[in-house]
Amino acid sequence: MTNNKAVILLSGGLDSSTVLYQARADGYDCYAISFDYQQRHRRELEAAKTIARSAGVADHQLVSFDLRQWGGSALTDDSINLPQARSLDEMAQNIPVTYVPARNTIFLSFALAYAETLNASRVYIGVNALDYSGYPDCRPDYIQAMQEVFRLGTKQGREGNAIAIVAPLIQLKKTEIIQLGDRLGVPWEKTWSCYAGDELACGVCDSCRLRLAAFAALELEDPLPYRREQRSVTSDQ
Repeated sequence: MTNNKAVILLSGGLDSSTVLYQARADGYDCYAISFDYQQRHRRELEAAKTIARSAGVADHQLVSFDLRQWGGSALTDDSINLPQARSLDEMAQNIPVTYVPARNTIFLSFALAYAETLNASRVYIGVNALDYSGYPDCRPDYIQAMQEVFRLGTKQGREGNAIAIVAPLIQLKKTEIIQLGDRLGVPWEKTWSCYAGDELACGVCDSCRLRLAAFAALELEDPLPYRREQRSVTSDQ
């Protein structure tokens, strides 16, 4: 039988932090896992450590590997410029250069291995299909396919006790995620969303723009300090 343990993929961003607090509210002993894949900056990993401590996780694993050797993304290849100052409509048109090839498949594979060693019953992930990124590995059909991998590819699954992938944000708007996080008590000031990774959030990358637009739509102020003030970002830009 499985126990009351859950593994949570934690990047330190707004979505994954909300998912961690949701898993805690669901009554699970939380085991966070974060990834240093040689992404553009380490700032998000520092946020993940802070959020993990704030949530009182049972353990926080940091897995290191190098996706920079292949590149293929603005997050792993410094020669590819980060998109900046794009409208939300522009973001919705194509899969952006910030997509990291197969990243969630890699992340979920590590999380599955960790969860099975814990005899855990759930893996939580903060993917969102309504966000403007349009990443292919954040969509419901992808999660359904990976659930079958979880069932077929583990001893636990073959014995009829498959680890469940839980994606509580997958059909939520960013504004709804913030509202959920507020109810759960997520400390937004400790999270990090910016792709640039400086001491202050840039305010102009896609991730910052999406975050600021959601807070603005709710008539709330994002508690993160920004290098460039973009408080007027709205969903109709």
